[in-house]
Amino acid sequence: MPDKLVGIGEKYFAAVRDVHRLGAGTKEPSFYPALAELLNGAGQELKPKVLCLSNLANTGAGHPDFGLFAANQVQQGEPRSGQMPERGVIEVKSAGDDAWLTADTAQVSKYFGAYRLVIVTNIRDFLIVGEGPDGRAAKLESFRLAPDAKSFWDMAATPRKSAEHIGRAFGEYLKRALTQSVALREPKDVAWFIASYARDALSRVEEAGALPALANVRAALEEALGVTFEAERGAHFFRSTLVQTLFYGVFSAWVLWARQTQVASQRFDWRTAVWHLTVPFIRTLFQQLASPAHLQPLRLVEVLDWTAATLNRIDSAEFFTRFNDAEAVQFFYEPFLEAFDPELRKELGVWYTPNEVVAYMVARIDKALRQDLGVAEGLASEQVYILDPCCGTGAFLAAVLRKIDASLAGRGYGALKGQMVKQAALTRVFGFEIMPAPFVVAHLQVGLVLRELGITLDAEHERAGVYLTNALTGWEPHVNKPLPFPELEEERGKADKVKQEAPILVILGNPPYNGFAGMAVTEERALSTAYRTTRRVRRPEGQGLNDLYVRFFRMAERRIAEKTGQGIVCFISNYSWLDGLSFTGMRERYLEAFDAIRVDCLNGDKYKTGKTTPEGKPDPSIFSTEHNREGIQVGTAIATLIRKFSHSPAAAVEFRQVWGAAKRQELLDTAESEPATLYTHVIPPLDLGLPFAGAAVGTGYFGWPKLPELLPVSFPGVQTGRDEFLVSIDRAVLEKRLDAYFDPAVSHADMRARYPSAWQHPPASIQSKRGRH
Repeated sequence: MPDKLVGIGEKYFAAVRDVHRLGAGTKEPSFYPALAELLNGAGQELKPKVLCLSNLANTGAGHPDFGLFAANQVQQGEPRSGQMPERGVIEVKSAGDDAWLTADTAQVSKYFGAYRLVIVTNIRDFLIVGEGPDGRAAKLESFRLAPDAKSFWDMAATPRKSAEHIGRAFGEYLKRALTQSVALREPKDVAWFIASYARDALSRVEEAGALPALANVRAALEEALGVTFEAERGAHFFRSTLVQTLFYGVFSAWVLWARQTQVASQRFDWRTAVWHLTVPFIRTLFQQLASPAHLQPLRLVEVLDWTAATLNRIDSAEFFTRFNDAEAVQFFYEPFLEAFDPELRKELGVWYTPNEVVAYMVARIDKALRQDLGVAEGLASEQVYILDPCCGTGAFLAAVLRKIDASLAGRGYGALKGQMVKQAALTRVFGFEIMPAPFVVAHLQVGLVLRELGITLDAEHERAGVYLTNALTGWEPHVNKPLPFPELEEERGKADKVKQEAPILVILGNPPYNGFAGMAVTEERALSTAYRTTRRVRRPEGQGLNDLYVRFFRMAERRIAEKTGQGIVCFISNYSWLDGLSFTGMRERYLEAFDAIRVDCLNGDKYKTGKTTPEGKPDPSIFSTEHNREGIQVGTAIATLIRKFSHSPAAAVEFRQVWGAAKRQELLDTAESEPATLYTHVIPPLDLGLPFAGAAVGTGYFGWPKLPELLPVSFPGVQTGRDEFLVSIDRAVLEKRLDAYFDPAVSHADMRARYPSAWQHPPASIQSKRGRH
């Protein structure tokens, strides 16, 4: 689907180009229709929509070229005369004029006095004149399409190309401009603004290229996280990480600042953000990134100024009423990443875990602790250490702390309850996260939950057990390479201590489904090796074990079954491992390593079932919510794996199917149900690869001939690494090339001589057959 903002930009460039080429118009009014269409197009993307009206009535301040009205100003019945444009006015000059000089004129000052917001444009520059910190007119955000009139007309000559290059950033600027006068209340709106500014910043960072000053930060992050940012994709991930850290650091600092500020007239300054960051590592990383040596070459100072101005527009009381809600906090990061870097979000598999799923998993774990492991107080027991190894924004951590609080309240701990919940947050409820931005939000979320429960942390001496680390490395004692920043060294040391010393009894979460090719980790890749060998079952086939979530399963299995000796693993993940041929060794191992295996198959698969139930009704992904209606394409399942201290391998799998559009509510309704009433027992047949789901084929299936046996000789067809060999606008020329390729009289050496740029050595088996086809 084409990007609407890019389309709006393309129409604008085409419209001004046509007016300019006619040569019969005026310098200013002739371009009004193009500007009106541009502003109305951007205004249609807002809620409420914004309408652009030309030729405003004189309100005593003159006649601005346009007024910007919110759609809710449109009257039912008789119109109300004399309405002021809620979103400000527009002053237009010709492409040859200087918008910045125009902004200093008496006319613009007069408009500002009457309307409090003026957007000045010469159709190639856009500048917002609004209230500064002292209430006087100030130049705020600006956007430049071209430095001069000639460059602008050159740009307008190729509307699509220019729009693809700059259209989205331009469209986002216009959306920000049309909402400059609006107080922000909704967390999702704040997330969009932060993402929009962060996208602008990322573009500037990428334009700057490799900066030697950031090499030290990059090397430190690689060493601390146990990864290598490889090639351009890795470099992009690193740059994205820097920008996310910078902007979420500012946002986190604002949250803490706004909580402490009692004087309404005080304004937040991002330059003092470091004083409000409580996690030492984030404070240090922010100091590194926000130093003048880095910000000035990257041209990020003005973007951060704009971000701070937006944060100062937030209605704090209304915002925190909504932001205190758990769903708002954990939902805060996904729309940010979707707007900021949608491709990275897709590659990393970042998905908001619905509250119903989180609550269900936490409840099932608590029940299994009490019934299967004999821990009477469940998650509230001081002997239960919990880890979410991919905690994201902290949804599972928040739910665990609430569950502990509720359990303690039910047992009558009274005034002691708060201190016990606080102690759990500090010493035995842990979260690991590899990306700094969700890591910052996770700390915010845990802090908000504790605040909601009447608990406060001493910012100088106490922090939640959430660490920036690679959860798939560092579990065995090792010698670390020294890091240049003491705080980063401290962060890594605390994470390693949890990995190597904490008696973890519960591992839960939603591991990322996708691997990111730009981050190479040798120790990580070796995790799935244990699942590539089998004792009794057929060997794995295919590439499924390369999926990232498999490594998290192996890490958790090894930690619980091989080190703690008892405990629970509860993950929601891609459900391919339940019966896929790639996972035979994985399933064999789990039957041997765990005493009980409980599977809630949530279905919702595009490929196997077309997202329909057996009765043909809709069966959406469990991740399909009002925030993310599409969900994900693959089916999912919740697996609860239980290992008892007196271990006896599982003889069967406890399995249930959950179908339909109401599956999230069904999970909530059955969260406290007894296992015997929920699951049926499935005995995985060895001949079929020990599938945990019910088998749909007979036991003689693997006695059938295999495709390689039926087709012992196969030829994959013509393969080329160069389009110029197989693509031509001249059919005769193309036929001549292909005839030569398949002519047995033309040798390989002759082909290489004729087409050196396209020639690739095919395998020997293919070479021998080239002349037969």
